[in-house]
Amino acid sequence: MNNFGSGDAVEDIKQRLSVEDVAADYVELKRAGRNLKGLSPFGNEKTPSFIVSPEKQIWHDFSSNKGGNMFSFVMEMEGVDFRGSLEILARKAGIDLEQYARSSSGESTKLKTRIYEATDLAVRYYMQALKKSPEAIEYLLGKREFNRSTLQEFKIGYAPTHFDGLTRQLQKKGFSDDELKRAGLSTYRGRGVSDMFRGRIMVPLMDPQGVAIGFTARILQDDPNAPKYLNTPQTLLYDKSRHVYGLSQAKQAIRSAGAVVMVEGNLDVIASHQAGVKFVVATAGTALTESHLKTLSRFTDDIRIAFDQDSAGLKATERAVGLAAGVGIKLSVVDVPEGKDPDELVRKNPKLWEASVAKPVYSIDWLRLYHQKAHDVKTAEGKRAYTDAMLRVIGLVKDPVEREHYLKTLAKDVDASLEAMSSKFEQRPNDDKRLKTPKAASEPTTDQDAYQDQLLGLLLVHTITRRVLETVDDEPIFAKPERREVFEYIALHPHDTFDGTIPEGLQNIEDYVKIITLLAEELYATFDANERLREAQDLVRRLTKDYKKLQRQKLSSAIREAESRGDDTSVQDLLAKFNDSYKEDKE
Repeated sequence: MNNFGSGDAVEDIKQRLSVEDVAADYVELKRAGRNLKGLSPFGNEKTPSFIVSPEKQIWHDFSSNKGGNMFSFVMEMEGVDFRGSLEILARKAGIDLEQYARSSSGESTKLKTRIYEATDLAVRYYMQALKKSPEAIEYLLGKREFNRSTLQEFKIGYAPTHFDGLTRQLQKKGFSDDELKRAGLSTYRGRGVSDMFRGRIMVPLMDPQGVAIGFTARILQDDPNAPKYLNTPQTLLYDKSRHVYGLSQAKQAIRSAGAVVMVEGNLDVIASHQAGVKFVVATAGTALTESHLKTLSRFTDDIRIAFDQDSAGLKATERAVGLAAGVGIKLSVVDVPEGKDPDELVRKNPKLWEASVAKPVYSIDWLRLYHQKAHDVKTAEGKRAYTDAMLRVIGLVKDPVEREHYLKTLAKDVDASLEAMSSKFEQRPNDDKRLKTPKAASEPTTDQDAYQDQLLGLLLVHTITRRVLETVDDEPIFAKPERREVFEYIALHPHDTFDGTIPEGLQNIEDYVKIITLLAEELYATFDANERLREAQDLVRRLTKDYKKLQRQKLSSAIREAESRGDDTSVQDLLAKFNDSYKEDKE
């Protein structure tokens, strides 16, 4: 929930901004009748399919079937939630959200603003300090082989060894000791308040909009008594479990590639970007979380991990399988040749790195090959260790068909029966079942979604098409609430004409209604009445066919599960339903 009166803020932002102004920051728009058109920002295309309606204050992208208002557009483009989009648009509109804050959160909002300001000044301080440190410059330009434009792009700096150089600078700017401590820039030591980071290469951590929220600090002179890397402690701005490094620089490349590569280190990201492979981001080491995957899933469902191939990287890969199943993404692994880490490979052979990220291996297949190499599956002991490792992974798979596939594959790998492998799977120790998969995310947009929206737009705007209602009113093909609501409204008002005004019964889903009417205008404005009716009939046939196909797939899966349980009664009932569905098609 937002900690401020978001309703008032939303209305004030709408008064100051228009959806076309917001979209124009990301997409080149050209006038096309009453609407504006541009190339989709969600993929590569040559024919414009992105539509903005200034009249309705709505956008729609035909290539991805996404659409909404200015807030949803910023959420899609920046990979943020509603609050994040509100804050971005408030800044663009020149609105201070603090004025809407409840008294309980006013101080927190003010402190966040101060931390933003202090962190931005720290970035500048460290960048200036780098220019004065030949040793740090030699490390970055020489050993790491970064060029100066890369250092500037990622705002790399250096924290001098002074006890309190940054602290004193920021105190002169009016920041209190408490503010600097809560920003993670200063700390209390024996001699008083001092700089948190000293003698380290400073890599700013940015939010998805490119605003600094903290730092990763790499020690310049290796010291066995000091950690190689230090991160800003958790603050009001920075949360290690949620932050994805490099997202602000990579998000457009991710959209273009339709995929993202996750590596362990921030310097790996920088090296990859310098080599031209820019759809690369990082977690804090191998500490991959569900929040990381959810953030990235806003940009793509094709997530590839390229962790160092050591024990920590292997454990992180296994853990990611369970997380990915819950978030609903495709997880694969970039097989880094010769066991190198990405940074080393990028520097030695950038073309090989580019080829590697382009050919990832599905995560479970990669783990299977890894464990086959680690264990001698020709021996009894090797078979036991190999199957122990893989059954732990298979236990994270939630789809029953996929799980059965890998149980069969595993049985074949060790020359065992499926029954024996299934028995061992069911008898796994409880600690092997400790990783629980989160609830699945909402289903991605499909062609069926687009067809449903097109049909509902036709039915709502063009009365003649409602002749098809008698063929769909018993089919639950409109499962999602807003689609079902529109369909039921039309069915209850079959003779009402649509004059562009949102009917009272649909005003609670106003944005969705605007989107489907925009679709009807764009797609069917040049059709005559008979063509619109035929289009509606074709859409009904297609949706009905796809719906029945999906139902049969679900029945097939249920039959396999019942067979594996030995439940003959359920098998017979399900087979009867399956056969009935085919009979209905022939009638």
